[in-house]
Amino acid sequence: MKRLFSILAIMCFMAFGTANAATTALTSATTVVTTFQDEATDDAAAAESESFHQELKKRFIEGGPGFMGIVLLCLILGLAIAIERIIFLNLSTTNTKKLTQNVEEALQSGGVEAAKEVCRNTKGPVASIFYQGLDRTDEGIEAAEKAVVAYGGVQMGQLEKNVSWISLFIALAPMLGFMGTVIGMIQAFDKIQAAGDMQPSLVAGGIKVALLTTVFGLIVAIILQIFYNYIIAKIDSIVNDMEDASITLMDLLIRNKK
Repeated sequence: MKRLFSILAIMCFMAFGTANAATTALTSATTVVTTFQDEATDDAAAAESESFHQELKKRFIEGGPGFMGIVLLCLILGLAIAIERIIFLNLSTTNTKKLTQNVEEALQSGGVEAAKEVCRNTKGPVASIFYQGLDRTDEGIEAAEKAVVAYGGVQMGQLEKNVSWISLFIALAPMLGFMGTVIGMIQAFDKIQAAGDMQPSLVAGGIKVALLTTVFGLIVAIILQIFYNYIIAKIDSIVNDMEDASITLMDLLIRNKK
């Protein structure tokens, strides 16, 4: 009887070991297949990305160095101005509520000079407007209000500096593309006239150049338009904060006078 139990135990152990070995082998095979599939997918993605860049470079060269170079210059200059404006506007953003609270506390504790010191230590157009208004409080509330309005216009001009150049490049890039289209069509018709026969091979080159310049001009305009809309929205937000802060400052000065 004991021998029977021993034989059954050994058979169960061998069956369990065989099942574990099969499971381990199946898992290893699945892992290897999955790894090969992932590597193949990565290689395909890399090849697709490389082919896209090569295709873009090829199409750019086929468009001709003349108009394509000018369109590329519009993109570079427009992006440079847009990035500079975005950095400037982000640095000009101020926590208006916190600044107003600090100025109010300074007015109550240390007077106008303490409030001016708070504004001097804070960056942004809102703090500059506050400083100009506080600096004219000795001349009366009306003088302070005029100073705030006048300096607000100056700050708005600084926020909108060079933004018009971006709109120029947005309009100029597709116009250059359309001009390249017209010139390409003229060249195609010149070839037809010189050959005296309507052959697709004569027209294809000029039409392809024409379409490529148009496509790249539109791409540049779309890219710059996205940056332009973001910059305009950022400027509007800062201007609204400036207007609200100016009204709040006048209320603070009136209460402080009382």
